Amino acid sequence: MDAGFPILFADAGGSRITPSAVYYPAHGEPIIGAAALRMRALDPARTITSVKRLMGRRNVPAEEAAMFSCPLTPAADGLRLRLDETTALSPEAVSATILGRLRAIAETAMEKEITRAVITVPAYFNDAQRSATKRAGELAGLTVERILNEPTAAALAYGLDKLGERSKVAVYDLGGGTFDISILELSDGVFQVLSTAGDTRLGGDDIDRALAAHLFEQANLDENADTPEVRAKLLDAAIRAKHALSDDDAFTVSVPFLSGTDSFECVVTQAKMAALATPVIDRTRSLCQRAISDSKLELSEIDRIVLVGGSTRMPIVRKIAAEIFGQEPDISQNPDEAVALGAVIQGGILSGRTQNVILLDVTPLSLGIETFGGLMNVILPRNTTIPAKAGELFTNAVAGQEAMKIRILQGEREMARDNWELGQFEIHFDPGPKGHARVGVEFAIDANGILTVLGRDTKTQKDEILKIDNAAVDVNDEAVEAMISESIDYAFDDMNERVWTEAKMKSDELLPAVDSALAQVGELLTGEDIESVRAAADAVRAALETHDVRQLKEANQNLDQATEHMAALLVEKAMEESLKRKGIL
Repeated sequence: MDAGFPILFADAGGSRITPSAVYYPAHGEPIIGAAALRMRALDPARTITSVKRLMGRRNVPAEEAAMFSCPLTPAADGLRLRLDETTALSPEAVSATILGRLRAIAETAMEKEITRAVITVPAYFNDAQRSATKRAGELAGLTVERILNEPTAAALAYGLDKLGERSKVAVYDLGGGTFDISILELSDGVFQVLSTAGDTRLGGDDIDRALAAHLFEQANLDENADTPEVRAKLLDAAIRAKHALSDDDAFTVSVPFLSGTDSFECVVTQAKMAALATPVIDRTRSLCQRAISDSKLELSEIDRIVLVGGSTRMPIVRKIAAEIFGQEPDISQNPDEAVALGAVIQGGILSGRTQNVILLDVTPLSLGIETFGGLMNVILPRNTTIPAKAGELFTNAVAGQEAMKIRILQGEREMARDNWELGQFEIHFDPGPKGHARVGVEFAIDANGILTVLGRDTKTQKDEILKIDNAAVDVNDEAVEAMISESIDYAFDDMNERVWTEAKMKSDELLPAVDSALAQVGELLTGEDIESVRAAADAVRAALETHDVRQLKEANQNLDQATEHMAALLVEKAMEESLKRKGIL
């Protein structure tokens, strides 16, 4: 940031763009960026591109694995890209090599050591992919201050924070390897993500391969010529053609010595490029429609659509984006640089050099309270964008209760005991029958990550407030990953226990109520009815001993049905007594 303006550094060759490509020679240092791409045609097996698609993943389908020029092999902690019999690299290690190159460019430009970074990721990246990205930064010797969603970064770069309040913006981000679409709303200087959708395996790389396959058909080569080197040369030619056809109507593809002494040349028109790219780009339509639907907005309510990612330079991409959103997209920014500019602005915000703009973090784990039976009741789900506010109304579970303990929990498990306690307080109220009290609990997280929990007795309007600084968002990555992993590993056991607990709570409520009702209106029932009710109640008691969820739920349902007539008699009796008290009967 220089005098409030974001600056991007160029490398020694004057380029502000570093392609995400690395060539690993058998001996010597890796070659990164444009120079690595030039090596792809000569030694494709040792040239790695599109590594972003592999971040945080443990396996990939065979069809997708075939897109990579070196074999992918599984490991205990994820995938490996195998260069030869002795060398296999993790996606994080390859990514760290690229980040290390960017760090070196920045250090040369600033003439000082760089140790802290903001790194952007697709909004649709899951926790494993985000964690892998952060590990890559750390491997490159950087402290990762923030993992920032690319659409939010792009919105900043486009100056969308200068739009009017309550502006709605769609960010259509089609990069080389990934696609995501986000609908954002600006409110009080805060960007809030209303919805997001995407595909981490959809991007310009797929368009490149489609054109390369077309060129291979046009070359009409024999079977022996179908080698990785030939495919790599045609892929490089396809990329050059795609770039040229973003501006020109036609481009002559020329590949000297494509196979042996045979050269190749053909003309590709913009219309042909569009025809090949359309099936790929059409895959973004359903994702955009889902994001619009999830945002609860009408198309007419979206004020602006901005395009991000180098692939959006293509006329066909701009045409389809305009069709989807019913308006011409904003192309005022360099789509290759918009996300990086937004990351610079975020860095300025974190360092205090940029004011009046707030970028939203998310809650890494769900937040809630313990409810009767030891259950976790989620109030703010994991990945809720902050600032955020949500609340629920609770009541007393037993008669005569004078207070309610509010235990604030964080985690993804169904039972309260398996989550982390952040704090607790009590709300006092007048004793009364079960369901008499009304206690409102509200969770609010501000833009600084401070969680405030408010508990209120709605009768007296008396409040209890607890503030928890940063614990809601500043959670150790390994702890978050472990919690999420456990929630998956124990998902069936946790859900079974939750369902059992809920069924048992219903049984514990039904049985005393049935005994009380029999005492009140038993004389109005036939002997057969009484026997039926008692048998159903005994079946519930027997099911409680089995810990069989299905049997208990079925017994509860049968008891409900067996007591329907008795419940009707109770209602009639209560109405009669009420009318008598009023002197009507």
